[in-house]
Amino acid sequence: ADGDVYSFKRRRSVEIKHGRICMLATMGYITPEITGKFGGYLSPSEKLAFADIPNGLAALGKVPFLGWIQIAGYAGFTEIQARYDADINERNEPGNMGWKPPLLSGGDPETRTRRLNAEIANGRLAM
Repeated sequence: ADGDVYSFKRRRSVEIKHGRICMLATMGYITPEITGKFGGYLSPSEKLAFADIPNGLAALGKVPFLGWIQIAGYAGFTEIQARYDADINERNEPGNMGWKPPLLSGGDPETRTRRLNAEIANGRLAM
């Protein structure tokens, strides 16, 4: 609404990023229901098996504290490695994190644009 190009690109970048996270979360919710869970233990010291962790919000209370520390640490690591606004400031393309996923990078510009628009639409659906 303010007409600032940088603000638009920043908002689009954040939308793509959150859409990707939501798509992964959706798959993380659905996949164990379809394919089953890992064998073995999530926390051997607490004798907590992967099969003991329920899906959805019920899992929040079952994951051990150190598991949450690992999750937060990995999220922080990925944020630092992505470098804040590097997709806008260095590559001038919202969502371009500097690597080429096979299904989005190949082909002609029209196909790439169509695939990136599909990514935005699917991300919005997942959110």
